[in-house]
Amino acid sequence: MDTRERLIESTRELLWERGYVGTSPKAIQERSGAGQGSMYHHFGGKPDLALAAISRSAGELKARGEAEFAGPGTVIERVAAYLRLERDVLKGCPVGRLTQDPGVMADPELRRPVQETFAWLTGRLAGLLAEGCANGELDAGLDPAATAAALVAVLQGGYVLARAADSAQAYTRAIDGALGLLATQVR
Repeated sequence: MDTRERLIESTRELLWERGYVGTSPKAIQERSGAGQGSMYHHFGGKPDLALAAISRSAGELKARGEAEFAGPGTVIERVAAYLRLERDVLKGCPVGRLTQDPGVMADPELRRPVQETFAWLTGRLAGLLAEGCANGELDAGLDPAATAAALVAVLQGGYVLARAADSAQAYTRAIDGALGLLATQVR
């Protein structure tokens, strides 16, 4: 892995662990093994590096989601496969955790990939649910946009419950509950 990649990956890890405010350039340099000169050679500063790291995390989240959403199976099976993906739930969502970081939320450039990721996820889920309504798999009265927003809220809330309880089981229960509710809409 070259220096630029080590810097991005180290920043991703630190943002996930400590948030933007808690991630210092010195910590990034120590984690990556890169010197200050290398860091500023590749990036204009901490905000530029953080943007690259956040964008990378967002891109990976989208790629993992798309692999499940475009996979085989019914709409419900594909949604369930996404919600049940293996995750490090006790660490929280690498993108969702950033919504609690005042440094990210106050900076429009850093906030943008977070907003875009959640807009994509909600829209992609709504599209799948609409497909299920159109093909008769789901009840025609289901509101795809509202249901998609609820699923994303359960997913993110599941992380919070798991972290609060220090148990991944809390996340699993939240996902199981959401899928149970969604199952009542299957025709």
